[in-house]
Formats: sequence, structure tokens, C-alpha cells
Amino acid sequence: MGLLATVAALAGLSTILTGGADAAENPYQRGPAPTTSSIEAARGSYAVSQTTVSRVVVTGFGGGTIYYPTGTSDGTFGAVAIAPGYAAYQSSIAWLGPRLASQGFVVFTIDTLTTSDQPATRGDELLAALDYLTKSSSVRSRIDSSRLGVMGHSMGGGGTLEAAKDRPSLQAAIPLTPWDLDKTWPELQTPTLVVGADGDTIAPVSSNAEPFYQSLPSTLDRAYLKLDSATHFTPNLSNTTIAKYSISWLKRFIDNDTRYEQFLCPLPQASTTIEKYHGNCPHTA
Repeated sequence: MGLLATVAALAGLSTILTGGADAAENPYQRGPAPTTSSIEAARGSYAVSQTTVSRVVVTGFGGGTIYYPTGTSDGTFGAVAIAPGYAAYQSSIAWLGPRLASQGFVVFTIDTLTTSDQPATRGDELLAALDYLTKSSSVRSRIDSSRLGVMGHSMGGGGTLEAAKDRPSLQAAIPLTPWDLDKTWPELQTPTLVVGADGDTIAPVSSNAEPFYQSLPSTLDRAYLKLDSATHFTPNLSNTTIAKYSISWLKRFIDNDTRYEQFLCPLPQASTTIEKYHGNCPHTA
């Protein structure tokens, strides 16, 4: 019995040292303990598969591409729908699909019904895409429908805010260089990371990203990342800074994974890629 007790004690110590105890406390935690290198890498620890969804088989949006972790041993994953901007297609935000999926998410980059759809319509399309993803898609069994988020670029960024307003149960929202005629969002209940660009002349931060962020409730987990030496179209190309903080935000709030809090609090400092970063720390959710 003494030997068995010793083995059991060592096993318990091993669990603590390897983070297994944290995983037991948080059933949504996925993937290895993060490092700066792991969240800045072009790919995470999960192999990724993808499937195309034709617009003719869906309702309420224009189809898209689903990227998802190939293996099933870790159970279900949180999911994110991402919308493009005005006059753009899913190809403009496609780089985010495998990058986020390889970190342990199911990601749906979508096309809109028309390329001129306005933010409110894009918000509806993001929600329709999430509903398809969780109820009808071929990967629905891989998704935890209680852990969903939205992202979008430009008018898709405005659509991200619109979707979060219409569905408060969403766990995370990330508008990228967003544009919307509605400048105030005091009703949002979804943790929101607003990403702006210092050189944006199409959706200037002074009349879009900054007032969007400032209007969010002060009690909400919120942040504003202003990219340095960037333009309105920076989110259309692979970008390490956008990826790093998007991954951290999604992990922190969709997966409730506090291992990623270290990248968000203390607040990131100004650098060659960050002009400024505002937010609340520590996070409350």
C-alpha cells in the first residue's frame, strides 16, 4: 500500500506540473501552454483540414470555407465566423482561417450575399453562418455551440459589432479596422477587441475604431489595439500582431483560458507594430 500511495502522489504531482489540473478545472482549455513564440507562429499545434460550403446550400449568407482541427481526441472546440469588408470576398480574410484553426478553433470565413452589404446585414450574415456551422455543417459535432465568436474587416468589422449587439451570448468579438454609421455601442455585452490602424484613411480611427471602443461599457472586458504603420487593408494580409492578440483574445474569452491572460495583461506596450493599446486589466470574465 505504501508503494501505491507513493505512485499516486507522484502522479498527482505530475498532473500539477504539466497543467493537467488546470485543464480539469477548465474543460474548454485546448492545446499546450502558450508562449510568445507559439501565438506568433504561422501555425499552432493542431493540424488543420478545410471544407468548402457553397452558397446554394445555405440561407442568409454567401457560403464560405470552414477550417477545423483535423483530430477529434480533444473533443469539441469553440467556433468563430469571419466576414470580409465592402466589395470584398472571403479570400480577403482567408489567412485567418488556418492560422486560428491551428490554435484550436473551428473557423468559418464567409462570403456575403452581395459585396455591397452594409454592416447590419453583415452582422445578420455572421449569425446565420454560426447557426449553419453549429446546426447543419459537416463539422457541427466538433463544435461547442455555447462558445462562439465573430470577427470581420471594415464593414465586416461593423458587422461584428452588429452581431454582438444582436446576440449577447457571443463570447468574443474582434472588429478589424471597422466601419459603421452607428458610432456608439453601449449595449454590447460581449468581450470586444477593436483593432484600428494609424494610417487608415477609409475608416479613420478618429471616427470609427476609437469612438467604437470608447462607447463600450466601462464594465465590459474591452480593448483597443491601434496598429502602427498600418492601413485600412492591413488585416487583409497575414499579420503577426493581429494574429497574436486575436488568438489571445479568443482563447481568453471563448475558451475561458486564463493561460492567455499574460499576453493581454499587463496591457501591451507601444512597439514597432503597436502605436497604442488600451483596455481593462485584469479581465473580469
